[in-house]
Amino acid sequence: MDPEQLRQYAWLIAFAVIWELVWKGLALWRAAKNDSRPWFIALLVLNSVGILPILYLYVFGRRPTA
Repeated sequence: MDPEQLRQYAWLIAFAVIWELVWKGLALWRAAKNDSRPWFIALLVLNSVGILPILYLYVFGRRPTA
């Protein structure tokens, strides 16, 4: 990829970075709040363009209501 193509798609790269940071931040916060160390480490280490954090927030990170 040449520098001209990188400049052309810089907005897409910036959007992907911001997207990942927002979802990762929310998921890391919830994993820490839920004392879920394995999820916290997985979310911190793996980059999945927001897929893993979204799954954690909406599927795996819910506390059981009692």
